[in-house]
Amino acid sequence: MKAVGVTDFGGPEVLKILELPDPVAGPGEILVRIHAAAVNPTDALIRSGEHVRMFGRTAPLPYVPGMDAAGVVIAIGDGVETDLKIGDYVMAFIAPGGSYGAYSEMLAVPANSVVKAPPGFSHAQACTILMNGMTARVALDTLALKPGSTVLVTGAAGTFGGYAIELAKEDGLVVIADASEADEPAVTGFGADLVLRRGDDLAERVRERFPDGVDGVIDGALFNERIVGAVRDGGVIITLRMFSGEAERGVKLVPIRSKLHAEDRAKLEELRNLAGEGKLTIRVFDTFPKEEASEAHRRLEMGGLRGRLVLEF
Repeated sequence: MKAVGVTDFGGPEVLKILELPDPVAGPGEILVRIHAAAVNPTDALIRSGEHVRMFGRTAPLPYVPGMDAAGVVIAIGDGVETDLKIGDYVMAFIAPGGSYGAYSEMLAVPANSVVKAPPGFSHAQACTILMNGMTARVALDTLALKPGSTVLVTGAAGTFGGYAIELAKEDGLVVIADASEADEPAVTGFGADLVLRRGDDLAERVRERFPDGVDGVIDGALFNERIVGAVRDGGVIITLRMFSGEAERGVKLVPIRSKLHAEDRAKLEELRNLAGEGKLTIRVFDTFPKEEASEAHRRLEMGGLRGRLVLEF
């Protein structure tokens, strides 16, 4: 089969078409013919080798990125108890490692990481749901705020930020979000109760509205310690890319890793159902054939995307 991966880490140009052995569905696995894979910021960290530096371990090469896939079931391994059948349109949350990644024509995936795609969704749409949705779900579960509590979502116009807002509203939270003037209508549409202008002084402007600080923060914009002032004493800031620590006033910065929940089928089913009910806003910014993966990564690194780029296989 063909896959898109790297034999050495670096810039977008290192992505190439690889010929890999066809996978088979082993015990507990479902074999998926992948038709679309989302291009996420985490994929660029993998491609560049930054994840190796972050986690301090050697990565096996060749390495195939990709955490979000959608396609069709083509085989079911022994011992799998599932309502899925051959021919079903599905989406899968991939925890990549070595040559196991979503940028592939076929992949044998743990059965609990695969769920049906919402009815009527294209492969490109379906492949943008699970990884970002699960990251937002884990962020909210880690905060464990009671209904009526306040949560600040930074990077609110992005895919992860949009899902975080919509899931927070499902949980009954009051959502404060940041946005540029151009993005404010979209962020309001996700359900944010208050939209503040994005910028380095966001923490100060949050305190103007909430003198004691908000109850928690989901920091999609990677403010890290610069957003500490926005949260109440003893509050928690959910961070990405493994940024952690304890700040003034007992505020904790807590990183999350959604890939550890790749086989949480109940949460994956919940995300599928919410997307099917129109409660998660699906945004595909553009699609690229697998041969143009380098160009997709260049576009990703330019920033300013409002929706996901997708590779088609």
